[in-house]
Amino acid sequence: MFTGIVENTGKIDKLEDLGKKKLLTVFVFGFFSDVKIGDSVLVNGVCLTIVSLTVDYASFEVAEETILKSSFSVSKVGDKVNLEKAMRADGRFDGHIVQGHVDVTAQVKSVLSSDKGDTVISFFISKEFSRYIVQKGSITVNGVSLTVVAVDDNIFKVMLIEHTLLKTNLRRLVKGDVVNIEVDVIGKYVERLMKV
Repeated sequence: MFTGIVENTGKIDKLEDLGKKKLLTVFVFGFFSDVKIGDSVLVNGVCLTIVSLTVDYASFEVAEETILKSSFSVSKVGDKVNLEKAMRADGRFDGHIVQGHVDVTAQVKSVLSSDKGDTVISFFISKEFSRYIVQKGSITVNGVSLTVVAVDDNIFKVMLIEHTLLKTNLRRLVKGDVVNIEVDVIGKYVERLMKV
């Protein structure tokens, strides 16, 4: 399990085709010193398992289903990715419950920055998943736990403070970019229980 509090950003060093799968290698100086092969890492909001490792590099096999459901279908070498290690049982819970199971991708509609350093980003999302998004509710965008400030039909908005912009790859977003979305799992459970 994860919290959506990004620990570091890394760079895609390699992206190799393995038939229908891909081998994704991420570089970030020293970040992988306290993990091991088999551990889970949240990479741009996707829970991936380490299959090979050094102190600065980790490689992950990305399954066909994950590629189809996430922005890894359009990722390329050099792209920055948000990283979070799995939450420790004795760790502090700062964000919200993030599973790393991307529901859908969304597209950036607009990026508006204010002179106070805050930035409001609007996204298009499919109506199938927009029903799980509520104002003041939680959402995960590229692995970042955020609060929804507005939602209207299939468009939602989040506001990013300067700290979040500095610590994540969301500062690089421009109109048309594709991001990974995980809606709040609680809404999906409630819907499921209401149908029983």
